[in-house]
Amino acid sequence: MGDLFLVRHGETEWSRSGRHTGWTDVPLTEHGRAEARRLVPLIRSHRIAAAFVSPLQRARETAELIGIPDARVDADLREWDYGGYEGVTTPEIQRSRPGWFLFTDGVAPGPPDHPGETPEQVGERADRMLARADAALAGTEGAVVLIAHGHFLRVLTARRLGLPPRHGALFQLATGSLCHLGTEHGRPVVAGWNIRPRD
Repeated sequence: MGDLFLVRHGETEWSRSGRHTGWTDVPLTEHGRAEARRLVPLIRSHRIAAAFVSPLQRARETAELIGIPDARVDADLREWDYGGYEGVTTPEIQRSRPGWFLFTDGVAPGPPDHPGETPEQVGERADRMLARADAALAGTEGAVVLIAHGHFLRVLTARRLGLPPRHGALFQLATGSLCHLGTEHGRPVVAGWNIRPRD
């Protein structure tokens, strides 16, 4: 078990407005591109053994902008499938489901090709991704970078720390930020969170 660096993609129009963005392939805004570019010095200051990226364009463009254009595309890094809540904001959902909370209540069923995921299903994908990251870390002194999406990376963090997927709720994650999951005495820890260079 070694160091993982998590990068949430830069801002999109939908992330700015709070719309749940699972499979919808929206691009970065100009501000989102600038957020990604600011991470370059942080990425370059570490030895990178491997990098993986979500197949969605907002993550792939972020990977290019932070200087990792050859990151391996991995479908397990895609964002939570929000099912019937795709493109809908939390306040809109709570009008019909007062007190609704993604990490405990899940999503409404969606169309056949995007039926939605439970927190546990997202956790299963996170576990598979962590196994691949650990395999890439074996026998190397470098770190693995995962470039993906906010809710998925929060669940992945919970799973890395041995917590249930719903505990991803504890890790607020900003666009265009870097997080560092390391170890202390052989146990996984949060070594840095929502890291951004100062302008």
